[in-house]
Amino acid sequence: MATEPNLHRASHMRALAHPTRLRLLALLREHGPQTAAHLANFVDEAPGSLSYHLRTLATAGFVEEAAGPGTDRRQRWWRAVHETTVWDTAEFARDPERLTAQREMFRSLGQAYATRLTDYIDAAAELAPEWLEAGFTTDRSLRLTPAQLAELGAEVEALQERWLAASEHNAENVDAAPVFFLAQGYKQP
Repeated sequence: MATEPNLHRASHMRALAHPTRLRLLALLREHGPQTAAHLANFVDEAPGSLSYHLRTLATAGFVEEAAGPGTDRRQRWWRAVHETTVWDTAEFARDPERLTAQREMFRSLGQAYATRLTDYIDAAAELAPEWLEAGFTTDRSLRLTPAQLAELGAEVEALQERWLAASEHNAENVDAAPVFFLAQGYKQP
């Protein structure tokens, strides 16, 4: 299922092209509404600094204040506005300002993905053997037409939707754990 773009402005993409903000948005999507203090358990920054980043994400429309449990009105709860962030890369490539913002965003995403892989490499010795055996990393160079690349993307999206449903079903399963999945397809320069 193709998702309609929800990101159109270069300024909003620049707001998101910061490693801490990318991490905060991912955490809110994964764990649901949180306060800056809760998020500080996952991100090595002070809650005050995280509050600044959360307000920046809110200004750009990525997060919003959420109702939180309890009665302490001093705590600000935040939630992600969208399940994913989607933009039209071709639309951004036609505008110099948006193209620059897109480049910054892709670089930040690449760094975030590299950090996740490094964390996995560093923790691999402590993982149970069944998790090591079940995990995979793959890459291929394919020779495709633009139509075939689009078809591949649609197939990966459908596969992802299937496993997102399984993930939701496993919410209470003690044998299930967070798994990072990344798929990319693009014309090589």
